[in-house]
Amino acid sequence: MEIKSFKNNFLKFCSENKLEINDNQIEIIDSLTKFYKKSFTRSFFSKLFNKKSNINGFYLFGDVGVGKTMLLNFFFNNLDISKQRLHFNEFMINFHDYAHSRDDVSKNNSIISFVKNLKKRSQLIYFDEFQVTNIVDAMILGKLFKTMFSEDIKIIITSNTKIKDLYKDGLQRERFIPFINTMIEKCNEIELKINEDYRKSKLNVLERFFYPLNEKTNFKINQIFRKITKEKTLSYKDLEIKGRTFKIKRYYDKIARFDFKELCDQNIGAEDYIEISNSCDFIVIENIPKFEDSNVNQQLRFITLIDIFYEKKTPLMVSSNSNLDNIGSSISLKKPFKRTLSRLYELTSIKIDI
Repeated sequence: MEIKSFKNNFLKFCSENKLEINDNQIEIIDSLTKFYKKSFTRSFFSKLFNKKSNINGFYLFGDVGVGKTMLLNFFFNNLDISKQRLHFNEFMINFHDYAHSRDDVSKNNSIISFVKNLKKRSQLIYFDEFQVTNIVDAMILGKLFKTMFSEDIKIIITSNTKIKDLYKDGLQRERFIPFINTMIEKCNEIELKINEDYRKSKLNVLERFFYPLNEKTNFKINQIFRKITKEKTLSYKDLEIKGRTFKIKRYYDKIARFDFKELCDQNIGAEDYIEISNSCDFIVIENIPKFEDSNVNQQLRFITLIDIFYEKKTPLMVSSNSNLDNIGSSISLKKPFKRTLSRLYELTSIKIDI
């Protein structure tokens, strides 16, 4: 990409894809252009003598469906540098696996070694929809990102949350403050404001979201399911995940059918959902409940599950106790759950070819 033509390329991209050109998004494109120039085109000596003032990250936050991912995807895809786009859960799993495989006990040594290996492969890391919910990750991130920045690895991030509000009200949040301070110091933080959720506006109907939970809903799901599995045979599939076995009991050649409890009542998490998604082209989730404080753990797993399925572009069909506007939420997860609902709109509406 020639950076001078970045805005023109974006305008062309919007025209070709019949996307509305929004002034707020154009301002973000201008900011990304400046970030690129400062981060990737400055001379070695300029970076050396201004090391303390180097900006290593671009942190774009805003409400769900405003186009954050679309903008950073466009930026990322047009960069001719070594780069990686990673789901945050996968990134942390990679780190924990690496640290666990090393002989030295020191976590600091593992972080330094992990980041140096990362540097060999990538000048830029892209985290889409960044959020922190795990205390173990929260405690590690400060040192991990500080080391990445010291190695001059650049990052771009989308999030629904301001940097200062990350992991808000989380367990032992004081141990997360060094990470927040590092991010504020090293990142351009910009908010994208749009009045409309583009993901919802494109979808006039949720084609595979059924509610309430009754015989009529069950009949509709069975009808569609019989159609898409007509030439397929029911089998079991065992997924081996770090010495554990997760059983998919209803598996039809890359099409799987689950009850909500199978996915979110058990003590499973991101690693399991990644393997499930890697093994399936289409997934059915039945009996999603209303969420409230009494089932906050199940809701947290559901958020992680939808994040990963969205990242993997795994289409869904679901049945729920209520429509998405009335599905509820625990108090602590109300804000991140807005993103989950928006993504669920999309995953139950995208076209399938099965």
